[in-house]
Amino acid sequence: MSAPGGSTVLVVEDEPSIADVLTIALRYHGFEVMAAGTVREALALAERTRPDAALLDVMLPDGDGRALGRELRSRWPGLAVVFLTARDAPAEIVGALGFGDDYITKPFNLDEVIARVTAVLRRTRPDDVLPQRPPLRYGDLELDETTYRVHRGDATVELTPTEYALLRFLVRNGGRIVPKDQLLRHVWQYEHPAESTVVETYISYLRRKLAPLGPPVIQTRRGVGYGLA
Repeated sequence: MSAPGGSTVLVVEDEPSIADVLTIALRYHGFEVMAAGTVREALALAERTRPDAALLDVMLPDGDGRALGRELRSRWPGLAVVFLTARDAPAEIVGALGFGDDYITKPFNLDEVIARVTAVLRRTRPDDVLPQRPPLRYGDLELDETTYRVHRGDATVELTPTEYALLRFLVRNGGRIVPKDQLLRHVWQYEHPAESTVVETYISYLRRKLAPLGPPVIQTRRGVGYGLA
């Protein structure tokens, strides 16, 4: 597994042994890596080098990794954000995914970390999209494959890269119900999908953003998956 396009990853972890292991593993797989142990160091590094992805510990000595992720995303909207957390309560995970692209719980498997970071970059980097690709359309939805912008009717819908990737896969499948395990494989690049609430979480985000602009467009087939109405 190789790094998409020689990508640069900012690792923010205050435990030196964990930071070292992550740095070594990411570099072995072809990533450029910068490491920081605090929010302040991370912001300074990001300002100088503009990484493609950030791997953020949630608990940092001078602040909250989620707040750092929100700040990084506000400065560089195309930045991929993956959280490392020892907290696996649903509320914590939903809070992190509200503005991040993925999360990994501690203790973690290094192969999983590499796979998750690689998968997030593959679906968020705009230079992986061919220029001037025709838009995708379904009903009153239009997805611009060149700019990653989404319109519903005359309104623009602001989506995160992962929300866009999920909606794009649903649009490409038209009115077909897509099983949850297929969404995990194709959108999140999970090679061995396990029980996860990440699909449900992101479906709820999409519904929340699309609902004010028209009738319900995402349908649920309980126990099977999701599709467009």
